[in-house]
Amino acid sequence: MRRGAITKTGNAHLRRIAGEAAWAYQYRPAMSPEMKKRQEGLSEEVKEIAWKAQHRLCTRYRRLVAKGKLRLKVTTAIGRELLGFIWAIGTQIEKEQRFTQTSARAA
Repeated sequence: MRRGAITKTGNAHLRRIAGEAAWAYQYRPAMSPEMKKRQEGLSEEVKEIAWKAQHRLCTRYRRLVAKGKLRLKVTTAIGRELLGFIWAIGTQIEKEQRFTQTSARAA
């Protein structure tokens, strides 16, 4: 199966931001004190998805570069996969909000 090029559909600003964020995955995963502070108040499920994303995307970035892929192409691939993790976090938060609303109505 042959895959085509990245299309220009969708939000251009979001595409650019995802590409810029993908460059960070060339470095190993870490949790700075500032990042820990930003995560206060988030559920453990969301934190787990974010940490899993850091490990997976960093590993994938290094593996693709080691295979000889161009860094720009690797960054584009990582950016696309990053959006998948962002989607997963968004759906998890929606699920938690629905649960909170349902339990608030029942009380």
